[in-house]
Amino acid sequence: MASLGAENTATDQRPKTLADFDPPQKRKRNKFAFACTILASMTSMLLGYDIGVMSGAVIYIKKDLKISDVEVEVLVGIINLYSLFGAGAAGRTSDWIGRRYTIVLAGAIFFVGALLMGFATNYAFLMVGRFVAGIGAGYALMITPVYTAEVFINGGILLGCVSNYAFSKLPLQLGWRMMLGIGAIPPSC
Repeated sequence: MASLGAENTATDQRPKTLADFDPPQKRKRNKFAFACTILASMTSMLLGYDIGVMSGAVIYIKKDLKISDVEVEVLVGIINLYSLFGAGAAGRTSDWIGRRYTIVLAGAIFFVGALLMGFATNYAFLMVGRFVAGIGAGYALMITPVYTAEVFINGGILLGCVSNYAFSKLPLQLGWRMMLGIGAIPPSC
């Protein structure tokens, strides 16, 4: 018993170095991946933001440009039709330059559309801005979910590989049943 207590005090008495007084290191986070995820999620909001802003701005647009009710209705609703063109072109563009750069392109196109709408002096110029913004919103609505889904799919593949290795150490009758059973659990559990 006495020798056990002496061993503990001997290890506690080791000389302290400068590194012993450093604060514990925080886990490094990949800021680039975090920023890409946030920006990818925010691009899905482009169309909703535009529709929300337009519902309030249309009152002032109608007075300033002296447009009719029918023109107001077309102006507000046409972005949904224009976004179809952007969504149609987004697939080829993402195959060509990649999903991440397509998301950047979508934001840039939408930004140019917003600038055109902001500087519009007549109804036709405003519709050109709506068209450009619609293209950008279509790009974003098409590619962002694909990009996000691919991130989760790759995470699932990685989890499957890790669980495959972990469950392969179990007895044969139990291992494959556990692998398939874990995969059948719905994500909401």
